[in-house]
Amino acid sequence: MNEKKQALELSEQDLNELIKKAKEFFRTQIAPSHIANTKKLTRLKEFNLNPFLNKYKASFLTGNVEPLSIARALVYPRILGTSIDTSFGSKLQKFCSEVLEGFASTTSGIDIEFIDKIDGNRKYCQIKAGPNTINKDDVETIKGHFTAVRNLARTNGKRISVDDMVLGVFYGTPEELSAHYKKVDEDFPVFVGEEFWHRLTGDKNFYDRITDAIGEVASEFDSSELIEDVIQTLAKEIEKLDGFDSNNPPVVQVW
Repeated sequence: MNEKKQALELSEQDLNELIKKAKEFFRTQIAPSHIANTKKLTRLKEFNLNPFLNKYKASFLTGNVEPLSIARALVYPRILGTSIDTSFGSKLQKFCSEVLEGFASTTSGIDIEFIDKIDGNRKYCQIKAGPNTINKDDVETIKGHFTAVRNLARTNGKRISVDDMVLGVFYGTPEELSAHYKKVDEDFPVFVGEEFWHRLTGDKNFYDRITDAIGEVASEFDSSELIEDVIQTLAKEIEKLDGFDSNNPPVVQVW
């Protein structure tokens, strides 16, 4: 490793501090939000019931269509899928400000700025959560922000290379990137998962280190009893609902 690259690397103390902040963020922000959202799921009005699939999903999961099975088929996908994914996505900016505070950017449309630990250039970076977390409309918005930053810099007598306007994706692999990300990558680099964290920190293994560290936080939370209580309560509502038919449910409000 040459002296320039070595000088760019974050110290082990800095790396450990990043991991410590990430663990604390999940401990105090993501997990409590997940638990709070789980507690809400005791009422049918919290679900968008599908009259074509309710009984099928319950039977597919448990082999019967009893109220308890219907409740499990409703609760499990929510708490293990949309609830936690939404919590993480909605708190992404807070993650940047609290965990990646040392890389904060004051440039409009840019989440963080950092010295790329691989090529040594300053990168102006927007952050996204995962490889499928942008839609078609986001593509032009992202490109528009990057173009505006480059134009402003040019007006101020500063040149920023296209290669230094980047989209950073916290997790995933290049193969998992959606077609929308690939459209961005046609004009501006997209760094995903291991490459993003390597360029940010200088540690090629940091992606594994930080995801493993978050996994350690999981051992602090056992919500199995809470989940079972929620399912039992929801099942009682299903059972007591006069004339309830899971193939023809009442109109409910989507949470």
